[in-house]
Amino acid sequence: MGIAAAPDGRIATASFDNSVGLWSDRTPQWLEGHEAAVNSVAFGDTAIYSAGDDFTLRRWPDGQILGRHKGKIVDIAVSDSYIATASWDGTIGVWPLDGSKPRILGPTGSGVNAVVFTPNGDALYTGGVDGAVRLWDVATGQEKLRLVDNGFGINELVLNPHENWIAYGAVDGVTRIRDLITGDEHDFTLDRRPILALALSPDRRLLAVGDGEGHIMLVDTIEWRIAQDFRATLRGPVWALAFSTDGKNIYAGGIDEAMYSWPVSDLNDQQRMAATEPNFLKNPDQMDNGERQFVRKCSICHSLTADGHRRAGPTLSGVFGRRAGSLPGYFYSDTLQDSDIIWNDETINALFDQGPDHYIPGSKMPMQRITQADDRKDLIAFLRRVTAPEN
Repeated sequence: MGIAAAPDGRIATASFDNSVGLWSDRTPQWLEGHEAAVNSVAFGDTAIYSAGDDFTLRRWPDGQILGRHKGKIVDIAVSDSYIATASWDGTIGVWPLDGSKPRILGPTGSGVNAVVFTPNGDALYTGGVDGAVRLWDVATGQEKLRLVDNGFGINELVLNPHENWIAYGAVDGVTRIRDLITGDEHDFTLDRRPILALALSPDRRLLAVGDGEGHIMLVDTIEWRIAQDFRATLRGPVWALAFSTDGKNIYAGGIDEAMYSWPVSDLNDQQRMAATEPNFLKNPDQMDNGERQFVRKCSICHSLTADGHRRAGPTLSGVFGRRAGSLPGYFYSDTLQDSDIIWNDETINALFDQGPDHYIPGSKMPMQRITQADDRKDLIAFLRRVTAPEN
């Protein structure tokens, strides 16, 4: 879900398996402590910082909790004096590195997906589910400017203060670079969505864009053209991107349970970094509609068997008739732990009809809907069949 590179060559990864991986010469050190999926990771001067679906901001190597939100934290940024956190509770946390009292910015009225400091750390750009890019004054906590109103959620931001532009990627596939002085924009939107990752090379010449269909687009920010566009994962989306500190490699992660690293100098228009394979464990044409809905909407977070692998969400084995938030061994949000919801045909239908963010506000489930009633009906029938104890 997140990748960060340190000047000394170390790489940190944030994963759905609740851990932070610290990599040196391909030998991992596992930093354990998060109680749910880890979404973002960043290096500071003397520490590593991470945040995730357990609502916490942590500092490593000891895993100390530095701050806590009321919803999942999906992005962090580090300045010389502060750490900023973007949370789905609709606020931005500003946590002083000296341990003094934090400041909470907002609420914005919807989830916050992305956060980035200006170079001197006195201001902060954020991108949110409401489609807005905002500029905040860190000292006062006040919103100074609403820079963009995209209409669809902003997922990612990258700031280039040297050339005075900011790049943003959105749910609807929009990829734009906005001049902070003139307001002019370069549009590199392709017919792929959503945009899930952005990264700027150390020399600021290449902007890497990762999307929900598993491609990486490299934009030449000097000539304002698409330099490369290639398939980057075996299956599923590109969730995380980072350049090595020397700019020679680009790192990417997704649901392949691996982080990929490619030499930038070896890329060419014909090369594909991963073989083109179906985005599913088997061909979608071999599935009934209910199974297709599960694979597309649920399989990344949930397994179907009692002994399923640890994932971002609990196993769905035996889910019908189970009270929400009651499965032992899984760290639920307070919203679900205190819920009186019993999972059955009606409640599962309502969950995907309204979307988890509306049906169970404050839960850790991703914001998504299944808009067609027949698709929800088929999904429920599939789940009832395969999650029954005898199956």
